[in-house]
Amino acid sequence: MSKRRINKVAVIGSGIMGSGIACHFANIGVEVLLLDIIPRELNDKENAKGLSLTDKAVRNRIVNDALTASVKSRPAPLYHINFKNRITTGNLEDDISKVADVDWIIEVVVERLDIKKQVFENLEKHRTPGTLITSNTSGIPIKFMNEGRSEDFQKHFCGTHFFNPPRYLKLFEIIPGPNTSSEVLEFFNSYGEQFLGKTTVIAKDTPAFIGNRIGIYGIQSLFHLVKEMGLSIEEVDKLTGPVIGRPKSATFRTVDVVGLDTLVHVAKGIYDNCPDDEEHEVFKLPEFVNTLMENKWLGSKTGQGFYKKVKGEGGKSQILGLDLETLEYRKGKRASFPTLELTKSIDNVIDRFKVLVSGKDKAGEFYRKSFALMFTYASKRIPEISDELYKIDDAMKAGFGWENGPFEIWDAIGVEKGIELIKAMGKEPAAWVNEMLAAGITSFYTVKDGATYYYDIPQKKHSKVPGQDAFIILNNIRKSSEVFKNSGCVVEDLGDGILNLEFQSKMNTIGGDVLAGLNKAIDIAEKDFDGLVVGNQGANFSVGANIGMIFMMAVEQEYDELNMAIKYFQDSVMRLRYSSIPTVVAPQAMTLGGGCEMTLHADRVVAAAESYIGLVEFGVGVIPGGGGSKEMALRASDLFHKNDVELNVLQEYFLTIGMAKVSTSAYEAFDLGILKKGKDIVVVNKDRQIATAKSVARSMADLGYTQPVRRKDVKVLGKQALGMFLVGTDSMEAANFISEHDRKIADKLAYVMAGGDLSEPTLVTEQYLLDIEREAFLSLCTERKTLERIEHMLKTGKPLRN
Repeated sequence: MSKRRINKVAVIGSGIMGSGIACHFANIGVEVLLLDIIPRELNDKENAKGLSLTDKAVRNRIVNDALTASVKSRPAPLYHINFKNRITTGNLEDDISKVADVDWIIEVVVERLDIKKQVFENLEKHRTPGTLITSNTSGIPIKFMNEGRSEDFQKHFCGTHFFNPPRYLKLFEIIPGPNTSSEVLEFFNSYGEQFLGKTTVIAKDTPAFIGNRIGIYGIQSLFHLVKEMGLSIEEVDKLTGPVIGRPKSATFRTVDVVGLDTLVHVAKGIYDNCPDDEEHEVFKLPEFVNTLMENKWLGSKTGQGFYKKVKGEGGKSQILGLDLETLEYRKGKRASFPTLELTKSIDNVIDRFKVLVSGKDKAGEFYRKSFALMFTYASKRIPEISDELYKIDDAMKAGFGWENGPFEIWDAIGVEKGIELIKAMGKEPAAWVNEMLAAGITSFYTVKDGATYYYDIPQKKHSKVPGQDAFIILNNIRKSSEVFKNSGCVVEDLGDGILNLEFQSKMNTIGGDVLAGLNKAIDIAEKDFDGLVVGNQGANFSVGANIGMIFMMAVEQEYDELNMAIKYFQDSVMRLRYSSIPTVVAPQAMTLGGGCEMTLHADRVVAAAESYIGLVEFGVGVIPGGGGSKEMALRASDLFHKNDVELNVLQEYFLTIGMAKVSTSAYEAFDLGILKKGKDIVVVNKDRQIATAKSVARSMADLGYTQPVRRKDVKVLGKQALGMFLVGTDSMEAANFISEHDRKIADKLAYVMAGGDLSEPTLVTEQYLLDIEREAFLSLCTERKTLERIEHMLKTGKPLRN
C-alpha cells in the first residue's frame, strides 16, 4: 500500500467553520483551495465601482469576505498571519475543476442533506479517483450522504467532524459510512492526531455522534435542573466552570458564545431522531429557551442571550444576567457556596469531586444530581454511540474543554458511590457497570507500566487505550520513575538516558524549590544521564517567577536576600545553558516572565503550537531580572552583522520587553526573537511534546554534545544606544503615552540593553550584563510604584498601569 500524504486540500464552503478549517490546515503547512458559491446580485460597493456579475472580484466576493472576516476574528484562527498566503480562494463554478489536483476534499456547506448531495454530485464530476472526500457534518447520517455515489467515492468518503473553533478545540470525530474502507479510517485516525494535533475519535453513525450527544445532553439536563432547584444562571456558571475543570465560560456563557440557535439545532436533531432514547424528553426545549429563540436573544451574535452587556453609570460596561423566572435582565448576581470554599486548597481538579458531592449545601445537591444524571446517560450510550468508554471521555475533554470526562469523574468519586447517587435520583446505571463491579473490577481506568488501561466491556477486563505509544504521559510515570522530588517539582526518568524536570508549584510559578530542583536535575543528569527536558503537562508551562516572594523581600527591605534570590535565578538559567548535557525546554500555553527566561536559556526548545510566550515584567514595574534582559541584548548582538543599522536591531528587542509582547502562538515567538528559526521546534499536538523533547535531547547527545563556552563577545553599543533610548522615553512621557514610572522602568532596561553608559561599542561578557540587569531590577524594587503594581498583581492577577 502506498503512503498517503496530504499536500493540498480543498474546503468547500467558507462560512465560520469552513474558513476556520482552511486556516488550521494552513497552520500545519498544507496548501488550501477554499471555494464557495458566487453572488446572485451586486452589492452597493460593487455597483458604485461599476462592476458586473462576471468580474472575478464579484464572483469570489463571498469566499474572500468570509476568509477576511475569519482571519480578523478573535481568537485568531491562524498561528501566524502570513500563513494566510497558503490559502487560495475561488468559486464553485469557475474553480471546481481544481479539486482534481487535491488530496482531500472537505465539504462544509449548510446542514441540509439535499444541498450536500448536490455538492457531492458536482464534486464527483471533477474529483480524481482515490481522493479522500469528507463531510464536516454535525449530525446528518453519513449513510444518507453517499447514496447514489460511485463505489470509489463511497470507499473514500466519511464524516470528519471538527469542532469550532478548529484551531483551538481538539476533538476530531471520524464517522465511517457504510462502505468506508478501513485504510481510509486508519489514515484519518493517525493524520488527525499527528498532523492536525487533534484527539481523534472514531464514532458511530448515530445522531450528533459522540461529543454533541453527550455534551448537549449535559447542557439540556442542566437547563431542566436549574429550574427545578431554583438556581440563577450565575450560580450554575460558578458551579460548572473552572472549579470542576471546565472552561471559564461554564454553561450559560458558553451557550451565548456558541449561539443558542446552534444548541437548539443539535438538541432538536437528537429529539427528532432518537425517539428510543430513555432521556428523550430531556432534549425537549424548556419554555425559557423557546422564549429566547422567539425574541432572537441568541447570545453574542445578537448582543444578548443569557447575559447582556450594557453601558452603566459613568459609561462603564456592565453585565446583566437573565432572570429565568421573569425572563427580564437584572444586575449580575454574585454566586457563593460553602462547598466551593472547601476546594480552594485542592489544586488538582480530579481530587475535588469527592468533596463536591459531599457538600451539605445547594452546591453539593447540585453536583450529586448533575453527576448522577451524566453518569447514567453516558453509561447507557454504550454501545449505541461507542463501544469503548474512553472515547466518550476523550470526546468531552477535546470537544468541550472538560479536564475530566464522565467516567474519569465517576472513578474519582468512586464507582459504588456514583451508583449510590444514581439510585438516589431514582435511576439505574447501565447493566455493564454492575457486572463490572460484580466481577471485582472497581474502576473504569487503571495505569500499568506508564500506560492507561480502560475497562473493555466485551472483554470484561482492562485493556490498553490504543495510540499511546507516541506519547509520554507524566501523570502515568511519575510514581514509578521519580528520581528526585521537593515541594516545587519532581524529576522523572523518561528512559533512554533522559531526565525530565516537572514543575508542581501553584500555577507552576518558579521559586526557590523549582530552582533547587533544576540544579539538582542537572547534577543528576551530568553524573548519570545524557540529557534533560524541562516540561510539564499542566494548564500552563509557567506564569513566571514567584512575585509574592519578591514582594515580601522588597517590603521588608531585605535587599541582600533579594539580590541573592535574583542571582540564584540567573545562575540557574545560565547553568541550564552551560551544563555538560543537552537541555531542552518544552513550553506550552502561558509561558511568561521567568518561564520565558528559562525557555530562552535552553539548548533547544520544543514548543507546543499553542504557546503564549513573553517577558511581561513591565506589568509589575520591573525589568526581566532572571537573564531575560541580558539575553535579548545578546540576541540583538548576534544579529548586528546582518544589519547595517545596529540600533534598529537593538530597538526591536528593547520594544519586545518594553511593550511586554506575548506571542499568540509559538510561531509568533519566532518573530519576537524568543524562539530561533532553524533550531527550535513547534509541535502541533501537545500530547506528543514531551516525547518529542526527549527525542531531541537524545539526538543531541548521540551526535556528541559538547558543553558550550561562556560568551565573552556580546557587542553592546553603550552611550550611542542609551542616548537614543532615553530621548525616546522622555518624549513618550512628555506626550503622556507613558507615566513617569513607566519611563523609569524603560530607562533601566535601556541601560542594561545598551551595556551601560560605555563611551563606545564594546565586547562584554554575559556575566557583565547579568550584573547590571540584577542591579537595575533591585533598584526598581525600591520604588513605591513598583510595590503597588506587584501588590495589585497579587490581588487581582492583572497588571496595573500607572
